[in-house]
Amino acid sequence: MQQNKDAPLRSDAQRNRERILDVAVAELTRCADAPLSAIAKKAGVGQGTFYRNFPSREALVLEIYRHEMQQVADTAAELLRTREPDQALREWMDRLARFAMTKAGLADAIRQATSAPGSPAKPGHAPVTSAAELLLRAGEEAGTIRPGVTADDFLLAIAGLWQIDPGSDWQPRAARLLDLVMDGLRAGAPGR
Repeated sequence: MQQNKDAPLRSDAQRNRERILDVAVAELTRCADAPLSAIAKKAGVGQGTFYRNFPSREALVLEIYRHEMQQVADTAAELLRTREPDQALREWMDRLARFAMTKAGLADAIRQATSAPGSPAKPGHAPVTSAAELLLRAGEEAGTIRPGVTADDFLLAIAGLWQIDPGSDWQPRAARLLDLVMDGLRAGAPGR
């Protein structure tokens, strides 16, 4: 029986998939060449289950990237439900920085997965762009963010995050950089 590719996974299959992703993030962050068999073993799944979910290293790496990026993006709406828009944006920026720094080890695995001729392209950052847009528009409507800043402007402004060495004491430097960006976003806001 052929399973519909878009059909939801059974709960046990979904748990297996999530366990594989969790283990793979840790292993591939530590070593881009981590053997897939070791990831399957640490996730407690057999080779068949592993390869049913991720038929290749590239498929696994790109799904990790997409999954992790979506998790960061999803926090934007959660933060807006519990904080003022400018506070939600600033806290989300911290989460984005943690994502960027803690997942820097995955960069090698992503490069390997997307660099060979005929390899799949690196997934875009549409979820993060949409999350930034949501937060910026909420701040603009509340009068706490200057009007007219686009998500693309914002992402260019924080691009310095990706220049910070994740092996260093990056938190204070990232916080200073993000505070500067936040000060710029608040400057000229009508509610200030």
